[in-house]
Amino acid sequence: MKKVWAFDIGASNGRLMLNSFDGEKMYLEEIHRFPNHPVHVTDNYYWDILNIFSEMKKAIQVSIQKGHEKVESMGIDTWGVDFGLLSKTGELLANPYSYRNPQNAKGMEDALQHITSEELFTLTGVETAPINTIFQLYTIKQNNPELLERADTLLLTPNLLAYLFCDVKNNEFTISSTTQMLRGGTAEWETGILRKLGITSELLAPVTKPLTIAGDTLPAINKELQIDPVKVINVAGHDTASALAALPLEDNQSVFMSCGTWVLIGVPVDQPVTEDKAMQWGFTNEGTIEGKYRLQKNNMGMWLLQQCRVIWEREGIETDFEKENYLFEEAAPFRSFINPDDPRFFNPANMIAEMQEYCQETSQPIPETQGEIIRCILESLALKYYWVINRLEKLTSKKLKRIHMGGGAIRNEKLCQLTANATNREVVAGPVEASSIGNAIGQWIALGEIENIQKAREIVQHSFSVKHYQPTELASWQSAYERFVRFVNDTSY
Repeated sequence: MKKVWAFDIGASNGRLMLNSFDGEKMYLEEIHRFPNHPVHVTDNYYWDILNIFSEMKKAIQVSIQKGHEKVESMGIDTWGVDFGLLSKTGELLANPYSYRNPQNAKGMEDALQHITSEELFTLTGVETAPINTIFQLYTIKQNNPELLERADTLLLTPNLLAYLFCDVKNNEFTISSTTQMLRGGTAEWETGILRKLGITSELLAPVTKPLTIAGDTLPAINKELQIDPVKVINVAGHDTASALAALPLEDNQSVFMSCGTWVLIGVPVDQPVTEDKAMQWGFTNEGTIEGKYRLQKNNMGMWLLQQCRVIWEREGIETDFEKENYLFEEAAPFRSFINPDDPRFFNPANMIAEMQEYCQETSQPIPETQGEIIRCILESLALKYYWVINRLEKLTSKKLKRIHMGGGAIRNEKLCQLTANATNREVVAGPVEASSIGNAIGQWIALGEIENIQKAREIVQHSFSVKHYQPTELASWQSAYERFVRFVNDTSY
C-alpha cells in the first residue's frame, strides 16, 4: 500500500497525517499534532515559522519510528495570506507577521488612498480586508521599510515551508489567490496594483499550478532525518481549497463549509463573480485545485469559543466538549446574539468581556454563565451562516439545498445541528480531516495514482464516514433570525 505525508498547518494547530491508498480506498492516520499560535512581541504578532518547521521534521521522525519508511511524497497546506521574505542568498529575513497584526488596519486605510476597494475587487475578485497580503506588504513598507529593501523573494506560508524542505521558490495558485494581488481569472500577478502602492512585483515568486512536483527533499534534510529523497508536491496550498477537494459534493446545489478557527462558506464557480452585490456583501473569489474558483465568504468560526476558553483557563475553570454541551443545554435558547464578524471580535484582549459589552450596547440580556456565552456564540454563528447562504443563492441564482461541512470544527456536533436548524437545510458533516485528505488527493493525482478530482471524491465517499443532520425547530429559528438581523446592528444586513 502506497503512502504520502499530508501536512495541514492551521492558525491554531498543525498536524501530519499519513494517507495510505490501496487503489480503491484511502486510510488516514494522525502521526503528530502540535499547537500553533502567533507570538505577541512589541505590539506585533508573528508566526514562529522555525518552530513550525521543527515540528514538521519531528513529525517525520515520529512517522519513521512508526514504521513508515517508504513514503511517496509530501504536501503542505496552510491558512491564507501570510508570507515570509527571503534575502538574495535565500535566508529568511525575519519571522513572518501574522494576519492578526494590529498595524494592518492602518496599512489598509493608507493604501486605499492610492487605490479604491472597488478597483481592487474588480481587478482581483478578492474582498478588501486588512489581513490580505497586499495590505500587510504596504504596512511593512510604512513601518519597516528596511525589511522590504533587503527582501528578494516573497513566499506564501505553504511554499515557504516547502522551500525549507526542497529549496524551490514558487507560489502555488490557490494560496496566491488569497493575497488580493492575483489578477482575477488568471494565474498572473496584478503588477499594476503593486506599482500604485510603490511595491516591486519582482518580490513575488512565480505562480505555479497545483498538482505539480516542486522538487525533492534536500540532501541535508535526508541526512538529518535519515530518509531517502521524498517528492515535495504543490498541493492546493490554501487549506480551504484542499478541504473543498475532499468534500463529496453531489451536484451544483451544494454549499461547502470549511470549518475551523474560521468558517469559509461558498460554492464552486468557473470564473470570479465580481458584481457589486458580491463586493457589498463581503464575498471573495479564491482558487480551487482544478484551477477554477470558489465564491465564498470568510466568516468567524471557532475563534470566538477558543478565545473564551483562554479566559476560562486563566480563571482556573476547566472545560471540554462534553461539559460545554451540557452547559449549552442548561442555558435558555435565543437569549442574546452577537454579530460574529464585527471587527471588535477579531483579536480582543478579553473575548468574554467584549461579548458582554456588545450585548449591553445592543440592549440585550448580558450572557454571564459559561452556558449562556456558549449559546450566544453558537447560535449567532449558525444564524450568520444562514445569512451568507441566502446571499449565495442570490449571487448564483441557484437553489442551494444542502450543506457539506468539513474540518475540525465539525467535531462540535452542536454547531452542525444548529447550522441545519438555522438554515433549514440538510447538513452532511465530514470528513473531519478534509484539508488533510484534500492535500493527499493532490499528491495522488500528481503521482498518477488517481485520475482526477471527480474520481478522488468517489474514493473519499467510500473511504470515510459522514454524518447527516436534519433541520428541526424551524419556526423558532426563523423567529430568532428576525431578531438576530435586528440586534446585530449591522447596516450590511
